[in-house]
Amino acid sequence: MKSRDAIDWPRGILCGMASAGLFGLSTPLSKRLLPDIRPMMLAGLLYLGAGLGLTILSLVTRRTWPTFKRADWWRLAIVAAVGGFLSPLLLMLGLQRVSGLVASLLLNLEAVATMVLAVTFFRDRLAGSEWLGAALIVAGAIVLGYRPGSLAADQWGVLAIASACVGWGLDNNLTQRVSSYDAVAIVQVKALSAGTANVLLALAVRQQFPSKAPLGDALLVGFFCYGISIVLDVYALRFLGAAREAAIFATAPFLGAIAAIVILGERGGLSEVVAGILMLTGIVAFRQRRRAHVEGWP
Repeated sequence: MKSRDAIDWPRGILCGMASAGLFGLSTPLSKRLLPDIRPMMLAGLLYLGAGLGLTILSLVTRRTWPTFKRADWWRLAIVAAVGGFLSPLLLMLGLQRVSGLVASLLLNLEAVATMVLAVTFFRDRLAGSEWLGAALIVAGAIVLGYRPGSLAADQWGVLAIASACVGWGLDNNLTQRVSSYDAVAIVQVKALSAGTANVLLALAVRQQFPSKAPLGDALLVGFFCYGISIVLDVYALRFLGAAREAAIFATAPFLGAIAAIVILGERGGLSEVVAGILMLTGIVAFRQRRRAHVEGWP
């Protein structure tokens, strides 16, 4: 836990906002790549980009590879299978059926999934305000998924992205238990194994390998929006502490929604506005107790 004197606000806020911004950009940028790259192939290439980029970074900076315990290798295997393989695939499948704006807002469900799994399986405890925040976020997701008279594909897209968030919730809880190791090494294990598996499976089901231009774009998006984003988030944790970092990173889905409007030219209707308000209120309520219990919070 950080004391007031140990907090580095300028660097912490800079790293936290940069991390949130990069991750927020990943959704609309992935949406743009989907016409040229099939979902499974794109999910693999994004994580390969993160893993390969961080591997090059590790070699250049001569980072020491940690010695993982056997139990932690099992945790990393589940993290790679669920958080690196299955969840990105579900997100890409969902992005085919919903707009980038809707998908970005739905990623708020990851915080809810992380919280519920932490309480159910990992003996965490939550206050009433946090349960209220979770309920508001889920209500926002229901608003986004409710489309009277629209195609059923919308609901399937929402379900796919919600399922991806559940997977990332499990990923977050297990990653917390191996977080004492070097963060870059953890991401390398997750990204390289999951990325390779998704690409090989995509080739096995005869999804075509993309041409040079979209291939390069996918690897770059993966490196910056997944790899570098996670590294910056670790630095934000170091400079600010967990609660302050969480409050900053909670902006990522909303930054992604803004990016979808700018990059994809999408426009939200009444349901998107209502859902955004519900989710933003939920995030504020969800973070309120965390903030109040951190030593040195201004």
